[in-house]
Amino acid sequence: MHQELIDFTSTLVKNIVKEPDMVSVQEFSSDDDEIMLEVIVHENDMGAVIGKSGKMANAIRTLIQAYAYTHNLNKIKINIDSF
Repeated sequence: MHQELIDFTSTLVKNIVKEPDMVSVQEFSSDDDEIMLEVIVHENDMGAVIGKSGKMANAIRTLIQAYAYTHNLNKIKINIDSF
């Protein structure tokens, strides 16, 4: 488990949303040595996290992948969802 990556992602997303207590980040591992992060936010915050034309979501993905690269983690996939 990559707790530092989860903490970084959680902090990043919590600073964007209006309801930071509702943010959940979970890690799943896949067969091909890939790390899957599931970011769950409140449905009211989904627009802020995705942004106009998905620009905010792409920026979040870029920052997380850059963080992972600097910590020698190879493949990262990020899924953003709401509840």
